[in-house]
Order: sequence, then structure tokens, then C-alpha cells
Amino acid sequence: MYAHSLPGRPALEWEPLSRHLTAVGDRAAGFAAPFGWAEAARVAGRLHDIGKCSAAFQAYIRGEQPRGGDHSTAGAREATAAYPALAKVLAFIIAGHHAGLADAESLLSRLHPGYLIPAFAGWEVQTGVLLPEAALAPTRRPDWNQERGFGQAFLIRMLFSCLVDADFLETERFYLEAKKDKAETKDEHAERGGHLGMTTLRDRLRAHMAEKRAGAEATQLNALRAEVLDHAIGKAQMQPGLFTLTVPTGGGKTLASLSFALEHAGRHRLSRVVYVIPFTSIIEQTAEVFRRALDAPADILEHHASFDWDRAEAARRDDGEGPDGLAKLRRASENWDAPIVVTTAVQFFESLFANRTSRCRKLHNLAKSVIVLDEAQTLPIPLLRPCMAALDELARNYGASVVLCTATQPALRKIDGALIDKNGRNLG
Repeated sequence: MYAHSLPGRPALEWEPLSRHLTAVGDRAAGFAAPFGWAEAARVAGRLHDIGKCSAAFQAYIRGEQPRGGDHSTAGAREATAAYPALAKVLAFIIAGHHAGLADAESLLSRLHPGYLIPAFAGWEVQTGVLLPEAALAPTRRPDWNQERGFGQAFLIRMLFSCLVDADFLETERFYLEAKKDKAETKDEHAERGGHLGMTTLRDRLRAHMAEKRAGAEATQLNALRAEVLDHAIGKAQMQPGLFTLTVPTGGGKTLASLSFALEHAGRHRLSRVVYVIPFTSIIEQTAEVFRRALDAPADILEHHASFDWDRAEAARRDDGEGPDGLAKLRRASENWDAPIVVTTAVQFFESLFANRTSRCRKLHNLAKSVIVLDEAQTLPIPLLRPCMAALDELARNYGASVVLCTATQPALRKIDGALIDKNGRNLG
């Protein structure tokens, strides 16, 4: 049984289905571990492609017929049978791992016996022994708020992100390794990761801010900026959760908020900073400020619809940086696998509520992150409740810290009642 073929090359070099299922399961489990759902993600990975056991798919992969049939419904059905307590969660993410998350009516129709799919006998040999349902219990108990249904739906999205990103990455890894084996050369454009750590970036920013302070004139404005910076850094030791930062225009809000984020991430072992900005005109300016302050152009991902990758690559060549770091950033934009991400509010919130695999891949990387929402008062009023509920979920159940940052702090929590800190305190 094979998961992926290599046209023109012997089947001995193809990827066995059992290997792909195990690899995707292990990688998905690693992605879900920070928020406590590793074993559920592992089972989803083991089951997601068992429909490829069908004779129809194996004939398709050998080039003997044009289509392989539906291969994602099989895993959803077996997950529903084996894990009734998590039936909906597993069924949604497995059934949607190619086409995207379906609505409930569409999923139920696929799970119904009347919906015919190719037989997939022998799948148990490919998955190996699966864990019992009790072993899939989360290692950290969910803290559902009054909108329990929203929290459960959000969990489905986060686990879906773990599965689809793991599937993308493992498939990419197989084909790139096969390409390297054939060419007997290293494909540098396959590289991912290799970024600076959060503590290194924190130390670079500390040095930059100390240099700025030492060279600043003794003015009232600079004294205010120093006070804002010291206050923000002083709060970094607080436990992850919900924060507000209100700084008057010109008060050094941008670098003060980044300083808090990196200090906080370093202290609590958080994995990245996601800086969310409402306008592309501001995002480009902010990303450039971060690059100069940290001297780390390959570690700051600027991700928005108007970013010109080709122009940026040409610029990197001109200043001696070369295309390699940019190539990694371009791949990192697929799943936000970078230590600092600067993005738009549209990109951020649309991803949180998307159903397409490509848009959802990045979501699991928001767990254990610091999310700075700049100019928070610009959030559209009609979308305020779902946006705030999503931020609340990230802070409540996924180990993220959320900073609402603006010169004029809106009373968001009074408007929708969603953002209440862990002590029940309303910060509106």
C-alpha cells in the first residue's frame, strides 16, 4: 500500500502508506502538544488517509485509472466508530483534510452508510494499534467559558490545523527528499526553520533599546517613552493571559509592545510573537522598524496580501543578504513558522474563521504565542463579538497571551462580555 508515488521511478522508492500515516500522526501530535491534545491529533494523523487502502486509489496511484475516489471519508467513519466521545471532532478534521472543513449537514451525509465510498479493507495493518479512547483525554483540561459551543468549534479548527499542516509538511518532505536523492544535490529551497530563538531576539532588542536610551536627548517626551518601556517590561513576568497597553501617540508604543512581547515570551517559554496591524501602510513601516531593531531580516515574517516577494528577493540580493533567508520566510508564510510574524487584522481573523486547509495551516502556531493587536479600536463593530471570543479562546485554552494595544483603549469587554481575565475581572 502506498501513500504517494514517484512517476517514472520504481514502486520501491514510493512512500508506503504506513510510513506516511505514522509520520503525519507524530508531527500532528507535536503541534497539538502545547495545548494538551497531542494524542487526539496523533490518532487523526494515523486515520486520515486510510481510504488509500482501497483498490481504486492504489490503481489510481499506479496510473491505471484517472481517479482514486473519496479517501478521506473512510478515516472519519472509523474515528466515529472507535472514539464516540470525540466522534464529531475527529470526523470533521479527518473528512476535511483535503477539501476543507465541512458544515455539519455535509459531514453527516458523508458519514451515512448510504454515501458510498470504495472499500478500504486492511487499514488496521497500515495504522498499527490505535490508542484507546481514554488515552485521548487532553493533558490540560479545557476552560470553556459560557459559550461552550464556540470553544468546541474552536478546538476543531485548532486540531484541523495540526493535521493539515502535518500532512502538507510530510508530503513536502517525501517529495523533496526524493528529488534530492535523484539529483544527488541538496535542494536549499526545501529548508525550513533555522530561525533565531526568542531569547536571542529579546537580547538583541534589549541592546538596541539601551543604545537608543543612552543616545536620547533629555526631553520630556523621551522621559515618557522610557517610563512606558520600563512599565511594559516590568509586567512581562505576569502569567500569560490578557493584557492591555494604552500609550499616547508618540509614546514609543511599537517598540515598547515588542519589548514586552519578547520579554514575556522568554520568561514563559512562548514560541513566537504575532503582531496584528489593521492597515498595510502601517504594517510595512512596523516590520521595517522591527528588522532594524533586531538585525534579523530572516526572522521577521511580513505576511499580507500586498507583500511583493519577488521585489523583496531582488532587494535582498542587492544588499548582500541573498535569497535563502527570504525563501524560508516565503515557506514560513504558509504556516507562520517564524519567531516574529507581522500581519494584518484581515489575514489574522479571516484565518481564525476560515475552512480552507491553506488558510487554517497556521492556526496551531498561535498556541503558546504572544499576540499583539495594535490599534485595537479599529476592529469593526459588527465583527467584534466573534473576534474577541477567538482571542479569549487563545488566551484561555491555548496558552497564548493577548495584548490589546492602542493610544485610545476601547471598552471591548464591556461591549461583548467575552474578554474576562482568569480572575473574572472585567478590563473594559
